[in-house]
Amino acid sequence: MIAALLAATAPLGRPAVAVVVAVLQAVTAAGWFRLNGMWPARQGIALAYAGGLAADVGLLATERAHAPTVVIGTIGVWLLLVLVLQLRSHASPDERLYGLTAAVASTALTVLAAGHLAAAAESSDAVVVGAAAVAVAVLVRALPLPTAAAVVVALAAATGAGTGAGQLTGTGTSTAALLGFAAGACALIGHRVASYDYPSRFVHMTAGVALPLAAAAPVVYVIGRALG
Repeated sequence: MIAALLAATAPLGRPAVAVVVAVLQAVTAAGWFRLNGMWPARQGIALAYAGGLAADVGLLATERAHAPTVVIGTIGVWLLLVLVLQLRSHASPDERLYGLTAAVASTALTVLAAGHLAAAAESSDAVVVGAAAVAVAVLVRALPLPTAAAVVVALAAATGAGTGAGQLTGTGTSTAALLGFAAGACALIGHRVASYDYPSRFVHMTAGVALPLAAAAPVVYVIGRALG
């Protein structure tokens, strides 16, 4: 659903993409904590989500050439905030370490999801192709096939979806196929991580949906920059 929204809003410009990315970031932050068995964890979720929104605002307010600096800088500042908050916690050392690990990963993934917004500034076509590839890869991976076969078929389907979306957007066939394959591979990694806590319905509807897209964001940005 989010992938479809991302593909549909990409041609409308960065403000429209920013709305969908903000939803993706909220689902990513909440899903990661639930995936790690930490629920409720309102403070950690809110902090990770705030980091994602800060990255979005920074990307909208600066030139597209500064996107890597904005994302990396936001991750650095928010990881420092996470560390300070964990040091102030009165929990046991083990609980603080566990909370720190979950908060760091959630914050990094949530901020990295802004890569789709950064990619939209470079090439909206890349966002469309990447989102289509992610959606198809995850759907095909869910088919009742042996694991190895499912992965191969999902990657082939993602490549095909990327090629098809590339033809619709006017992107070069080879570039679209490469982006589709790369985004599909990242999506499968995110899907595999999210499957750690299956069949939890909440995890399926949050981390299962968000992590494939969040994991693919850096690839979409890098190839989108090459297209731009």
